[in-house]
Amino acid sequence: MGGNNADENAIHQSIEHKICLFLILYLRMYRRILAASIIRMLQSIKALVFNPHFILVVFVALGVIASVQGIMLGLHEFHMPKVFPADIMNRPEYMNQFIGRQLTEYNNYVIFKQSFFHLVHGTDLYGLYPAEHWDFFKYSPTFALFMGSLAYLPDILGLSIWNVLNAITVFFAIRMLPVSVRKQCLVLWFITMELLTCLQNNQSNGLMCGLIIAAYGCMEQRKVLLATLWLVLAMYIKVYGAIGFCLFLFYPDKIKFILYSILWTVLFAALPLLVTPLHTLIWQYQNWAGLMIADAAAARGISVAGWLYSWFGIENVKAAVTGIGLVLFLVPFVRFRLYSNEVFKLLILASMLIWVIIFNHKAESSTFIIAVAGVAIWYFIRPKATWRTVLFWTVFIFTSLSTTDIFPMYVRQHFIYVYKIKAVPCILAWCAVFIELMLVKPTARIADNAEVVE
Repeated sequence: MGGNNADENAIHQSIEHKICLFLILYLRMYRRILAASIIRMLQSIKALVFNPHFILVVFVALGVIASVQGIMLGLHEFHMPKVFPADIMNRPEYMNQFIGRQLTEYNNYVIFKQSFFHLVHGTDLYGLYPAEHWDFFKYSPTFALFMGSLAYLPDILGLSIWNVLNAITVFFAIRMLPVSVRKQCLVLWFITMELLTCLQNNQSNGLMCGLIIAAYGCMEQRKVLLATLWLVLAMYIKVYGAIGFCLFLFYPDKIKFILYSILWTVLFAALPLLVTPLHTLIWQYQNWAGLMIADAAAARGISVAGWLYSWFGIENVKAAVTGIGLVLFLVPFVRFRLYSNEVFKLLILASMLIWVIIFNHKAESSTFIIAVAGVAIWYFIRPKATWRTVLFWTVFIFTSLSTTDIFPMYVRQHFIYVYKIKAVPCILAWCAVFIELMLVKPTARIADNAEVVE
């Protein structure tokens, strides 16, 4: 009996030993299979992340989703705010006209759309229309004419086309940059949060950003006719798009550039004559100029002037700040020897994109896609350096994320908004770009991903 028990115990131990070996081998094999699966999954994700076609799909989807979201949110009743930020619209005599009015969540698109009908009917493009929308129309009569292509469409369709147009314009413009596809994709992902903010506000800033960058890309390709078209179109959307005309200094065919610019400017100025008489059009341009002057006097925006006021209580310095900023922007242009250097030209482009926002009295959250694109261009053309990386991520966190739900509402209301925090990292980034413009060597080249850290 004892012998049989010993044999049975030996058999059981042998079986247990084999089961343990089997389990160990299975777990090892499963771990290898799992590791291989994870590696393949990460490789697939990486392939998507650096696939421009996938990013294009994402950008288009964001445009459509933002549009559907705006439509589905429906109407809300206007309530008088407790405080009145520095802006021409935020005056009680204007706001009183909106008490009890029902407004849409895609108000900016409604402003753009209705401007076409005001142009056609000969009513003041730059007056208040409380029965239709909140705020003033502040774009050119030519822009109002262009909105006729969407004005008769159902809002869900017109708004989707408008938002998708903004998204794909900035996408294809970034794809024209003379950097690797990998870096183009990184730039696109970096601006995605700001793009979403722009789309949710139905703004034209994606279009503005794309047109300025596309003008640079066309100048690089010696496509002067297209470059001037994009710049003039940007100028007729928002006047500050005219800053892009300084790009012509870097390229030959300057006479052609000037002549094409004049041609497009005159043509676009006269286009509204297709739907309105000359005397009415002149009146509209006069009204536009008057509104722009009044608006500039009233607003500070999320800008250098707004930052100086919110942090230090410095008032009435907008003209001085803009003047100093303009001089500083132009100073690097004295480096004539670098006009043919690709890094120098891209740094000027980056400086330009940041400058038009941080020195803009009307800068708001949705405009920062332009500045953030400038920061991304600067970062990805320069060699790796710890200080650049810290500044780059500071911009992402405190500019792109600061106005999102990632930051608690209390922090946003009592810190981010009050102290214009969104502008501060971009101001620092522009200072960095300015210093690099003054110090960059004629032998500088666009940094490669494998470049040694400075």
